[in-house]
Amino acid sequence: MAKYLNARTNVNTLKSKECSDLAVNALNHNLNIPINGRLSQKTLFQTITGMSVNRLSIHSIGNVVQKVPCETSIRHHLAKLDLSTLESVNSQILTYATDSLLKKGKNFQLAIDLTDDPYYGKIDETNMDYIIRSKMKKSTTYFYSYVSLYIIQKGERLTLAVFPVKKGVKIVEYVKKCMETIQQLDINVEVLCLNRGFYSKEVFAFLQDEGIPHIMPVKKYGAEMNVLLIGNCARNVTYTMKGKGKPLDLNIAIDVQYLQGKNGKYGNINLGYVAHGLDWKPRKIYNTYKTRFAIEASYRIRNSVKCKTSSKNVTIRYLYAVIALLLKNIWVALQNNYFSPKKKGPRTIDEDWFRFDLFRMLVWEGIRKVLRPIMEIPVLRSSV
Repeated sequence: MAKYLNARTNVNTLKSKECSDLAVNALNHNLNIPINGRLSQKTLFQTITGMSVNRLSIHSIGNVVQKVPCETSIRHHLAKLDLSTLESVNSQILTYATDSLLKKGKNFQLAIDLTDDPYYGKIDETNMDYIIRSKMKKSTTYFYSYVSLYIIQKGERLTLAVFPVKKGVKIVEYVKKCMETIQQLDINVEVLCLNRGFYSKEVFAFLQDEGIPHIMPVKKYGAEMNVLLIGNCARNVTYTMKGKGKPLDLNIAIDVQYLQGKNGKYGNINLGYVAHGLDWKPRKIYNTYKTRFAIEASYRIRNSVKCKTSSKNVTIRYLYAVIALLLKNIWVALQNNYFSPKKKGPRTIDEDWFRFDLFRMLVWEGIRKVLRPIMEIPVLRSSV
């Protein structure tokens, strides 16, 4: 490991304290929780970060380390967090350690995506506006949903923002929030990939008006669309989206792929994408959109470091989601800073030197030293 670190910095090793401090400081510098008494805000965030890397709950963290607030204190202080404030600073938290990657004016391929977190608890006036009903998944039809903004380029796959979905808010409003985040970060959009959850006339009209290059797979309904998706060669066609207001013309890029017996099927399949502001062939549009699925790996990583909770509190659940994505971002940044060997040709990252599980363990080791691990416990009876 040391040979790669020497190639990019003057230090010989990446220490656990550096890993844990990056996560804790990202929260401590961007959030303000009024606390009286001996408890410090930093200790509170160290506790929450420790919960995250171990997938522990508020109840269970006190059984692992000694120097943590009591359950009542943690819940009391986290309840002071304001949802709108957390929404306004979530991007600053997520991009706290990513300056080496998010260079101003740089072009990025980006994706906006919807993800659902299963919810099994009660629904009342405190959380009903944020519980979204959807198809059954993981034995529930109720979810907390989030819209995330993500870089899909290999080696730079950062989550730039995440917003909780609220009932009654149009999906185009979340697209606008993501574009505001891009402006605040002062980066440029090479292309924006969106999934079918954003398929609406309002979204297309907004993106066209703003001149944002974008790709979105078509929804295959309606006789006209079905006719357009029949053919034997790649092509671009125009489709007019009707509905309320003025009709909107969309360019549909259609890539044709031959099945060649895959899954016992033959013939061809027409893959249609709404594509705007791109002078690309349909196959390049297909290949670019395909990289959007890297965001699914990001969700898997997030789920491996997400605090356990049964809380109805929308803000606390949102905070846990932000912290999990923050940890993934810090890992990506450290990989780029320390594990990219100096060599001729394109920059590469040797991922085997610094896997996410190792990073998670380093973060925990840095926090564990501060919060003093429990090394012995009283027993209920002597051994027989």
